[in-house]
Amino acid sequence: MKLADQIAQFRTPFLVRSDATQRITRLNNAADCAAQVAAAPIRFVLCDNLTRLCTALAYSKGARTLACDDLIRVPAESVWLEWCNESWQSELMLQGFGAPPPNTSVSGRRGALLRASRDGRRGAVRTFWTGAADRDVLASCIEAYFDLDTPEGGEPAPLAGERPSAHRVADEDGAAGDMLSRCFRFRYERSWSQYYEEAALEAAARDVLWRHALGTIAIDIPVILAFFLLLATRSGLPQQRQSFERLNRSRIKSGKVPLLDHIDVRAPLLPPYRPASSDESDSGRRSRRLHHVRGHLVRRGSQIFWRVPHLRGSARQGCVRTRTVTWTFERSCGGTGVAPSLK
Repeated sequence: MKLADQIAQFRTPFLVRSDATQRITRLNNAADCAAQVAAAPIRFVLCDNLTRLCTALAYSKGARTLACDDLIRVPAESVWLEWCNESWQSELMLQGFGAPPPNTSVSGRRGALLRASRDGRRGAVRTFWTGAADRDVLASCIEAYFDLDTPEGGEPAPLAGERPSAHRVADEDGAAGDMLSRCFRFRYERSWSQYYEEAALEAAARDVLWRHALGTIAIDIPVILAFFLLLATRSGLPQQRQSFERLNRSRIKSGKVPLLDHIDVRAPLLPPYRPASSDESDSGRRSRRLHHVRGHLVRRGSQIFWRVPHLRGSARQGCVRTRTVTWTFERSCGGTGVAPSLK
């Protein structure tokens, strides 16, 4: 079952008891977001190949500092997207992230619910994931808000009526061009903020708690941005609408909750690797060990060039053909198509 359906059908409240006062508090969690996920007019489900591509775009060397925030828009005022945790984790490891802790399950799914302004340039994000048990779904206690039109040195503006925050995440390699640091701010969800304030924790404990909670959402933001960047390209990603009208009639008759429609989105087909027939030793040079080369992203006007991550090394292990993917954007930045041309 898709994560969106799990959340839409989730009804269990998240209750905690204070050790100091024994008072029971209900904290905002997945059950409180069920109606919002079910009401989202657009729900994207990223296939594994697209999840890996977006993660590579987000974290490959040379990609994080690219100034392309002017090309990104959220396509509706409410959008849901989700992906498989395993493919996301495996690509993160290829990009230099450590393996998850031994007791952490890499199965299950992750997702994000976005609320945005009409122009898609400002909004808020909250992330979700499946728990240890198949039917457990969790929501981040931290939410992010963004303003992609934030000038250098300015502060992003939250949506109307929402609380501002001074908490930001900076990419140490991003310098002044770090979109995450400039355009995004992070805060506890309101009920969680009040709960931690009443707990009166020591400063060191608060800092450890904040950093741990921040990790449940901040790492997803660049991947989400990469997806919306691809969604703004001129040609288009392969998309297929999934409707369950016939199945849902049967589910309703049997007393089950209907499944939500969604759009499956895949990465464009890329040329396959071409094995080499010659050996590097023929050239008189010592062959290098087989190794992984990170992707690299370059922008020139309304085009973005992506050097695909690939393997390089001894021809006995197979040789990867050099490839560059070119994504072209409308100069007005209003395009909604998706799918690159390949060169």
